[in-house]
Amino acid sequence: MAGLGPNTPIPTEIKLHQASRKMEIAFDDGMRFELPFEFLRVYSPSAEVRGHGPGQEVLQVGKRDVDINNIEPVGQYAVALTFSDGHNSGIYSWDYLYHLGVDHDALWAEYLRRMEEAGASRDPGIARLFQTPPKH
Repeated sequence: MAGLGPNTPIPTEIKLHQASRKMEIAFDDGMRFELPFEFLRVYSPSAEVRGHGPGQEVLQVGKRDVDINNIEPVGQYAVALTFSDGHNSGIYSWDYLYHLGVDHDALWAEYLRRMEEAGASRDPGIARLFQTPPKH
């Protein structure tokens, strides 16, 4: 992902909608996205979620009901989000938020595919949809 450059769209408005659990973000190029809190949480740019290199991503499970408790600006280029599960180490740059908006459908489909492959659940308190019996 490219860093901020002269052509990076800049947000003109960011709103948190707690009832629908979505962050609405409008950019100066006219694009507007509604990004679900769960989506933002499972695609956090933090090392805890993304790992420290390709193939080290950590699948985030049980995040369906996560809320955003706080949003803080980070300089002139990003926001930091604090989620209700305590996660607060991701810095969401403008270009990353734009990428999440533009590629939302493909990223969400990929997340659901990975969840299904892992037999995991989006619901809190349910780590796995099925359990493999222990080997003796």
